[in-house]
Order: sequence, then structure tokens, then C-alpha cells
Amino acid sequence: MVGEVLSDRYELEELVGTGGMSSVYRAHDRLLDRKVALKILHSRHAVDPEYVERFRREARSVASLSHPNVVTVIDRGEHDDVQFIVFEYIDGENAKDLVRRGRLPVEQALEITIQVARGLAFAHKQGIVHRDVKPQNILLDRTGQAKVTDFGIARSLDVAHGVTQTGTVLGTSDYIPPEQAQGQRVDALGDVYSLGVVLYELLTTEVPFAGENFVAVAMRHINEPPPSTRDKRADVSPRLDAAIRRAMAKEPRDRFASMDDFRRELEACLEELSGTQVLRPEPEARRPRPRRRRRSGAWPVIAALAGLFVVGAVVYVLIHGPGITRIERSVRGTSSPAATKPVELEAVRAYDPDGDGHENDASAGNATDGNPSTYWSTERYFDAPSLNKAGVGLVLDAGEPVKLRSLSLTTSTPGFTAVIRSGDAAGGPFPNTVSASQQVQGTSTPFTINTSSPHRYWLVWITRLGPGPLQTAQINGVQATRTR
Repeated sequence: MVGEVLSDRYELEELVGTGGMSSVYRAHDRLLDRKVALKILHSRHAVDPEYVERFRREARSVASLSHPNVVTVIDRGEHDDVQFIVFEYIDGENAKDLVRRGRLPVEQALEITIQVARGLAFAHKQGIVHRDVKPQNILLDRTGQAKVTDFGIARSLDVAHGVTQTGTVLGTSDYIPPEQAQGQRVDALGDVYSLGVVLYELLTTEVPFAGENFVAVAMRHINEPPPSTRDKRADVSPRLDAAIRRAMAKEPRDRFASMDDFRRELEACLEELSGTQVLRPEPEARRPRPRRRRRSGAWPVIAALAGLFVVGAVVYVLIHGPGITRIERSVRGTSSPAATKPVELEAVRAYDPDGDGHENDASAGNATDGNPSTYWSTERYFDAPSLNKAGVGLVLDAGEPVKLRSLSLTTSTPGFTAVIRSGDAAGGPFPNTVSASQQVQGTSTPFTINTSSPHRYWLVWITRLGPGPLQTAQINGVQATRTR
């Protein structure tokens, strides 16, 4: 099909990949003069309503996912019975290409897997399970950013009926979770299993269970315990080895409770690796020191007096308890400050109700990726500092309803004005204004949250840009605390 033009717009330039269901071409978008990727359903499947519906569902599913670690869907169409989906074009390679060149450094393998976990966790929060996580479906651009692609057999978490239901075995056998190999219902923990297999392969260049055919490999996934990565590679830490084996547990309930939990453990492993380049041996067990024999003398008398004092104090408290309470209050004050603990927020989308509905959605996750050099930004406004509308914002997801105590922002474009709002849906509205309006400075700028109600979604609502020449507002980092 190279050379053909679909829908008078997409000129196919090169076949870059093919699979059992579809082929992928690099193409030129004549309308917008850019490179895109076209996924085209094989003609033998285009006459099968089930395959066509699965193909269309992939477009709908991925179109709802706006995340820096998920390949973006641009368009979907049909041309002379040819079904196609248009994706952003990633100029790079896939993770399988890396594995073919040799095993990856532990740090690089972890960085790639953590990025993939972020993209998959976001999909799970939108109710979508990938079900075919493998190195071939992890694309890496020239900067090393990883993006998950090919949600061809993805399935909604709340679908009750439709294609690819229980009893149908789909997926790639080398990475298939046991429950999927048995035709059982697959949820987000199936993706946790498959990503554990992918990480094992990135570190060892081998899949944990090999076999002559699909059934042989699937049976090993069902019956055999996950192998130790350290048996293949000694520089893998015991903690990382344990994390991979837990992700690959046979029973879903024995795995990490969510993709976010798996990601957090991998991040902890990466921090350990960065902090200790050389694995240190475990300290030798020390013998307990012999107890000193107490010397006789004045000590028994002192101990007896101390005992009498304690008894007297207890009696006094029992009799004069309220007085003690009043004394304590006069010293300590009527109340003590509430203890706080950090809350992990994830930036999931932009919010632009008075605009075109888009405000750099694809880069939203940069605000909470833990990397201060990356950021989410507004569009450029040439009439800055005014926006000519009420505002534009960044939506943060706490994962569950929480009562925040503070929320701090870090930016590389200081001077913009913002306020914090809250709501119960990622798409808005955000009716609750829970902080004072203030200017955000370059260092961490805290907003005190005033609300007695828990909410899952929190909005950084930008009402005015700063005086700088960029005519945008950027958010490089977000930190939050809640009352314990």
C-alpha cells in the first residue's frame, strides 16, 4: 500500500511494522504537513464485524487517554473498506529492539518500566486495561521517553458484554498473565504481571517462560513460579528481584495492589540504585553483649524511692485528674497543630472550559513526574498577562477523596496568579474555591487549603499570566499534604 493516499490526506510512505491483526505505516499528513503513523486493519479482517468493532473500540479507548506515556490517537477513518487509525508518529524504536542489542543497564531498564507503569496506571484510572503489554508495544523516542501503544485488545473494566469476553484467549503468550491464559476475566493486575515479565526481559534479554508453541508457554505461566532475576544477573538488587517476582505472582491478589503501587516500588529500587552504586554485603550478625551485673549499694534505695514516687503520682492523678488537665492545657494551649502526611497527586489533564477544550493535555503528566526539568504549560497567549477568559487550569487526581491541608507549586515561569479549586470529576466542574488567590514564585509556593470536605480532583486554576516574555504559565512540580 506504500504510495497510496487515504481519505485524500494520508500518504503511506513506509511499512514499519505488522502483526496478526493490522499493519503500521509511516505516512505524511498532507493537510497539516507532518509525519503520522497509520494502523491499518488487514483486509481479511475488514469483512469480520467483530474485528472491525475491536479496531474501532481501540480508537475510542486510546482517544480518551491523554498522557505523555501513551501514544496519542489523532484520527480514525475508513477509505474504500480500509479501516485505519492515525497516531502520533514516534521517531525512534521499540523496547524489543533494545533487548535484541543486549541487556540494559539496571537503571535504564527501571526508568523505561517506570514510564510505562505511569501510562498504564493512567489508562487503568480511565477504566481501560491494555491486556497485551510487551516490549514491541513500548515505543521510545530519541530522548528516551517511553510511550505505550497498541491497545488493540484493550478492554473496559466495566464492560459486561461485547467482544473479547471471558473464555476467549488473546494476547502474546510470552507475556500473558495466568488468568488471561485460562480465559478468565482480566483486570489491571494482569497488566502488572505482563509489565513484570517485560522488566525481567529488559534485564536478562530472555523471557521467563519459553516454549515451542502458545499452549506450552501459556501452561508454564499458569503452573511454574516466576524465576529469580538475580540467577541471571547478579547486579540486580534483592529488592528489585523480589518486586519482579511479586508482580509475576500466579494469583492476582498476591501481586501489587495496583500499577501505581508497582511503580512506587520500582522508583524506590531506582533511588536505592542511584544512592548506592555498589551493592554492599549484609552486615554480619553481632553477638549480644553480656549484661552487666548491677552493683549493690545506693541503687536499691534509689529504685525504691522512685517506685514510691510513681505510685504517689498515679494516686494524685486519679484524685486530681481534672486539675492536671487544666494545667496541661495552660502550658500546651487548647489545641495542638494537626499532623500531616504527603499526598501523591497525578496531573491527568488540562481544563479549559471557555476555550477549545484543549490546553496541552499531552504534557499534563510532566507536572507530577518528579522531574523538575519537565513541565506542563498553558498555550501561548499573545494578549498576556490577560487570558481574555476566566482562566485555564491543570487537573490533579488524588486517586480517592481526600481533605488536603496544603498544595505547593514549583514553576520556571514565576509571576502567574492561581487559585486552587476542587471537584468530584476529572472533567469538571470545580465549584469549590478552597484557597486564596496568589502569585506563584519560582521556588515552591504553598497554597493553604480551606475545606472540610474531601475531594478526589483538585484544580490549579490560573487566572493571570506573569510578566515574562514566554506568555505562558508552566508547572514543573506539585506537592500536597493532608491531615492525618
